[in-house]
Amino acid sequence: MTISIWRYSHLTLAISSFIFILIASITGAILAFEPIELQSSNTSIANLSDHSLGETLGILTKKYSEVISIDIDKNSRVKASVVTKNGQNETFYIHPKTGKKLGELTKRKSIYKFATSLHRSLFLKSTGRFIVAFVSFLLLIIAITGVVLIAKRQGGILKFFSKIVKEQFEQYYHIVIGRFTLIPIIIITVTGIYLSLDKFSVLPKEKVKHSVTFPEKSISKKEPSEFTIFQQTPLSSIKSIEFPFSPDEEDYFTLTLNNRELFIHQYSGQILSSYVYNNTSNFLDLSFILHTGNGSFTWAIVLFISCIAILFFIYSGFSITLRRRKSSVELIKNNYDKDEAEYIILTGSETNNTIYFANTLFNSFLNSNKTVYSTYLNNYTSYKKAKYLIILTSTYGDGEAPLNAKKFESLLATTKPQRPMKYTVVGFGSLAYPKYCEYAIEVDELFRKKEEFSPILPLTKINNQSSDTFKNWVFKLNERLQIDLNVTLEKRIPKKQHSFSVVSKTNLNSDDTFLLKLNPSKKENYHSGDLLAIYPEKDGIERLYSIARVNNNILLSIKKHQFGVCSNYLNELGNNVAIQAIIKRNAEFHFSKKAKEVLLISNGTGIAPFLGMISENTSKIKTHLFWGGRTFDSFKLYEKFITTNLENNQLCSFHVGYSQQGNSKTYIQDVLKDQREIILSTLKNKGCVYICGSIAMMNGVLLVIENISKNELGISLDTLKKEKRIKTDCY
Repeated sequence: MTISIWRYSHLTLAISSFIFILIASITGAILAFEPIELQSSNTSIANLSDHSLGETLGILTKKYSEVISIDIDKNSRVKASVVTKNGQNETFYIHPKTGKKLGELTKRKSIYKFATSLHRSLFLKSTGRFIVAFVSFLLLIIAITGVVLIAKRQGGILKFFSKIVKEQFEQYYHIVIGRFTLIPIIIITVTGIYLSLDKFSVLPKEKVKHSVTFPEKSISKKEPSEFTIFQQTPLSSIKSIEFPFSPDEEDYFTLTLNNRELFIHQYSGQILSSYVYNNTSNFLDLSFILHTGNGSFTWAIVLFISCIAILFFIYSGFSITLRRRKSSVELIKNNYDKDEAEYIILTGSETNNTIYFANTLFNSFLNSNKTVYSTYLNNYTSYKKAKYLIILTSTYGDGEAPLNAKKFESLLATTKPQRPMKYTVVGFGSLAYPKYCEYAIEVDELFRKKEEFSPILPLTKINNQSSDTFKNWVFKLNERLQIDLNVTLEKRIPKKQHSFSVVSKTNLNSDDTFLLKLNPSKKENYHSGDLLAIYPEKDGIERLYSIARVNNNILLSIKKHQFGVCSNYLNELGNNVAIQAIIKRNAEFHFSKKAKEVLLISNGTGIAPFLGMISENTSKIKTHLFWGGRTFDSFKLYEKFITTNLENNQLCSFHVGYSQQGNSKTYIQDVLKDQREIILSTLKNKGCVYICGSIAMMNGVLLVIENISKNELGISLDTLKKEKRIKTDCY
């Protein structure tokens, strides 16, 4: 089954049963408090298993004239019905060790009565009970479909509890809380269904049958407290005991245990008859305990938390759905038939974010008077006049194809193009995921194996829907195809932004790079490695800058581009000027305080978050910084930070490579090769490697690390990534 079926099933069931699940969750949370309250009262006895029935009977028979019955409820309260020394018939709660009266019987609180009626039947009697049972079944299916969706998203059931990438609050905690409340919720639904089946007499009714055989000889009398069966029976296994009505030998004690019922001779203590309850009754009793929390303080708390979790799922689930629907777009209607178009745009998207870029590209072709046809990868076929294929695709889960691209591989294998074609693949994804743009890589490989296709451009990967990267790709496409596409991206400025004032700004260096220091107007929770999202008024397109937290200020390292809307805007800011932005958490790229050794690798402005991480390294974890710049002058911008932290031992070593200093061209990869002992030391000490800067630099660095790690330590790069020992934030 496709992910769509699971997702829509999950959503449809949640919507259709929304009101009933809401009622059941609220009343369930209220009812979970009842056993918590009762077991916290002074009438509840802890460790009933430490007290035997014989011990309690001996105390009660001495303290009262007559004992009529003893009942022990699920919440460990011992209720005794006795005749006092004054001849009065009374029933109250006692302490089993002393026989002391602990309290009077109390009426059940109105709120619990109301909640029970609403929870069980919605005040609709049999009809309501059926609805509640059916909703319990739907909730079970919702839980199962939720498990499938989490497994799909995480890349398989074996990765069910692997780390989750945090994208939005609702999405992240919907999964996290769902994983840990899954079992309690399944137990709640299954036991609820079972209890409902019993109320509708679907389950077989148990008829307790006894065959009593009395001893032929008269026997000597014993005190009940001396009976072996009573001495060996702890109160924790007892539901009730009823005393004989008369002194006749044919009257007996009726002892009801959790799993059986006994008739006990009132003089000898001999078991006259024993009936063991069947599995149906035993499971019914267990279901009641598991569904209500009666009998377990801890389980009642778990039930309460689970009910609150269901309420959160209702909120977060609808919030996620509304966000998706709000951002949902369809491919623009084509102006040309597929066999008329020279350019074909094929799109694969799970959440519709990639479609936005596909539509933007489609419009730019039309505005340039080009014949273009746009469709999903699942609709791939042959095209009579097409010369160019442009594939824009995201990746789902653990490197899987998006829903509307599932059929593409088989279609490509069975469909022969009518003429040779050129292609280019653009992958959309997030570096926070291990399988970054994995499906785009697979598609590119599929085309490479086909003789009929030749590449226009190498595979391009776009991290976090970067508008700048997309524009840069379009620029290269224009150059290669000798066309003039003018891409216009819509403004997408968030309504809720925070204010930051400019503390200082350096002048441009020889690389047109500057440092910008900002101070939040309100207290913000952020760390070095998080991202500052800025939306210039001119185009409203999000730009992300890695944050360095230095002395509670945000420090950014920015390269000014000639036509860069945001970099020029920031470069023109003066001191005390306020700007609007949003801090986006990037928890996967925070400095590890538990690592024994840390390796920081960057080039250009990618050094920014590392300046903050080093400044925050008050524990003086052994930290090495590798940086690649153009010339000696490039380094002057950061020299003060590096020198200061080397002196105070917050930075252990610093290594630099200059790519354009004189005739010598040294890249960061070359420096790493020369300092392989540092890499080995970091990896041997279970340390972490952080990489920030260009993707080209990252790819080169990873090759060096993989070579050293695999040859020297026998550890693969994939293993290091899975162990979260290699962390990247590249662009």
